[in-house]
Amino acid sequence: MNQAKKLQPTGGRVSLPVSEVEAVGLRVLEHAGCNSETAQVVVQHLIDADLCGVESHGIFRARQYAKEYRGGYLNPDAVPTINGEGTTTLSVDGQGGIGIRAMACAIEAGIPAVREQGVVAIAVQNIGHTGRLGAFGEMAARAGCLMIACGGGARQNWRMVAPHGGSQGMLPTNPWCLAIPGGDRGPVVLDCATSQIAGGWIYAANQVDALLPEGAIIDANGRPTQSPSDYFDGGAILPKGGVLGYGLATMGELICDAMLGPAKVECNSFILMVDTNRYRGSGAFRMAAEQILTELRTCPPAPGFDSVEIPGERETARRRKSKTLEVPLLIWKDLLKAAQGSGEG
Repeated sequence: MNQAKKLQPTGGRVSLPVSEVEAVGLRVLEHAGCNSETAQVVVQHLIDADLCGVESHGIFRARQYAKEYRGGYLNPDAVPTINGEGTTTLSVDGQGGIGIRAMACAIEAGIPAVREQGVVAIAVQNIGHTGRLGAFGEMAARAGCLMIACGGGARQNWRMVAPHGGSQGMLPTNPWCLAIPGGDRGPVVLDCATSQIAGGWIYAANQVDALLPEGAIIDANGRPTQSPSDYFDGGAILPKGGVLGYGLATMGELICDAMLGPAKVECNSFILMVDTNRYRGSGAFRMAAEQILTELRTCPPAPGFDSVEIPGERETARRRKSKTLEVPLLIWKDLLKAAQGSGEG
């Protein structure tokens, strides 16, 4: 199922040039006090998510971030700092700012480190929302790296997801991302929340009066529901794949809290990068990867599917084809108000 079609907003959508959405997004963040360099990084990241079809991490979040800047939750002047350069263990301090810029800094610092050392582990702390992890996975994989990343460490403030067999939110959505250079079509990227649905979908659906997919959330009594308002009234998200999502979420919380320490703002992230060329040359790797991926693509599709897809290839293909953004009308109206400095960030 195409992720762009998960959300069926009241009021429909409006087709907009990327340049117009970018200009409005920048004004939204800058009106909230965000410095221009960070605003540029964040808005380009959000637009890229929309172009890839990942609307849960798209431009609608600009208004959320603006509100967080206005309320003092995020530091609008934060510039991430990097420690441990020249070693296999780097740390990035986001200085209380948005996690998107800090994660980008982590990958940018990790690429030369991994080429020199072969492997590097990076702790990213003191940050707000990290955006779409898949974008950072693509960056690493295009540089010849295997990347394994997870987020977590904030369950006290973000009890969103019920454990397997439970009826109350206990954990954050603790995302995982694995990325590796692929074959002829580029990197293979697995990027997912450990919850049945990303938290962003619930906020977006609530904003535009849309229903959520069946089997995604439960209400305060543990009963299945599709209404986002039930989630905000004490409900919870179900773990993805039952015990699998629950297990991965638990590991993310242990890594990003027990190992890295309590999150100061919203979360911590842990990134492991490996130079794939240390094992096989890039040519041999690419040929072997393409053979594996071709075998998977040639598998006969099951009823209801057109073909077997490779993780990450749909997003890359959508980005390549997308010329405009299809933004829910209600979200666009809210962004326009925020860009003019009216209404809450």
